[in-house]
Amino acid sequence: MKYIIMALIGALASILANKGVAVFNDGLRPIIPEYLEGRMNKKALAATSFALGFGLVIGFGIPVSIAASIILIHSVLLGTDIIGTWCPEGKKGIVISGAIGALYGAGLVAGLKFIVDAFKLLPVNFLPQLGQVGTPIVAAFAVFPALVVGYQYGVKNGIITLIISFLVRQFVQYYGHFVIGTAKVALNPEGMALLTGMIIMIIYAVREKPDKDSQTVDLVSLFSDRVGRIKKNIPYLAVMGGLVAAATSMSIVAGDPISLNLLAKGKNVEAALTALARGIGFVPLVATTAIATGVYGPVGMTFVFVVGILIKSPIIAFIVGAITISLEVLLLSALAKFLDKFPGMKKCGDNIRTAMSKVLEIALLVGGMMAANAMAPGGLGLFVVIGLYVLNKTSKKPIVDMAVGPVGAIFVGILINVLYVLGLYLPGK
Repeated sequence: MKYIIMALIGALASILANKGVAVFNDGLRPIIPEYLEGRMNKKALAATSFALGFGLVIGFGIPVSIAASIILIHSVLLGTDIIGTWCPEGKKGIVISGAIGALYGAGLVAGLKFIVDAFKLLPVNFLPQLGQVGTPIVAAFAVFPALVVGYQYGVKNGIITLIISFLVRQFVQYYGHFVIGTAKVALNPEGMALLTGMIIMIIYAVREKPDKDSQTVDLVSLFSDRVGRIKKNIPYLAVMGGLVAAATSMSIVAGDPISLNLLAKGKNVEAALTALARGIGFVPLVATTAIATGVYGPVGMTFVFVVGILIKSPIIAFIVGAITISLEVLLLSALAKFLDKFPGMKKCGDNIRTAMSKVLEIALLVGGMMAANAMAPGGLGLFVVIGLYVLNKTSKKPIVDMAVGPVGAIFVGILINVLYVLGLYLPGK
């Protein structure tokens, strides 16, 4: 079933990219109309797609996926963007992109399993320690609403948000256990801290009113043809959303590194809250770029991941996921008008993405250090990861900062096996 679902996701996503209906890469989405309307040729589009996506697949998506044994959706959909844009036009292109995409989707499942199984056969099995890459994320993910408030409304308000979130966390830590009937309920401290921070963040955002002197552009009226194009493709987008929700419900894929690591640790509620916060952050970006370009995202505003995390039946998750992404498209116009009335929410979306990236960068770097130090104590692991991080900063083609921790930890795991064979490393010494 895993292979079938991933093959279907890979095939359909590649076809949608080939037809210019939906692409995952936010940077590629505004370029698609240039090709569709004849201002860019196929070769230039393919080269652009490859340049934007390949490094993220190799340097970010796959290392994060290996560390948690759950596939980060970036590994799949950045790859299908490349496949779809490289395949020819017309019916021939649909068949070729669908076939290659299906092989790619199924191959990711097989490849990840092969890599994990291969690591287990090494003289020094470092997979148990590699799981520590995600440990700081569990503690850090509740911080980002305070960072959003700090970005948008100043450090003082950010500190206030952080203190309130901290107090809620500590209260729940010691008093969040109670009994309802015969059932024992335990609230999660980090989850409640995140929820508190999000509520404060939204309160700040909705209090910000539009500037009376500013002029707003009615995007919906300006790009009505492109909005109509997206709505025409609802059936295909619905199937895509349903498949992703089903895959998430089976813990095959996850939408972001935070919820991925939380899922790997069995913290489903916290993972759902994180995915919900990420979805809120992507509403302004996806809505405005979709309206302006006529190109949607294969996972929409990412709420399909929330559906998949909360619904553990793949069939029901498929149905609800399909409905969710369909409603997103149908509500595009209303969302655009809502964002015009509440400019704070629009800014909030940009800051949520920035804040999550910053928190992830630090958490994954610290996690990579923790995992590397557990594999190679005595300073060796820390030496390698810190060295890779600082040297990456000097590279002409650096990998993204948040990938350095997982990549460094995997490298340390392979390195200690090489040193073991050479007699230069003994586990525990």
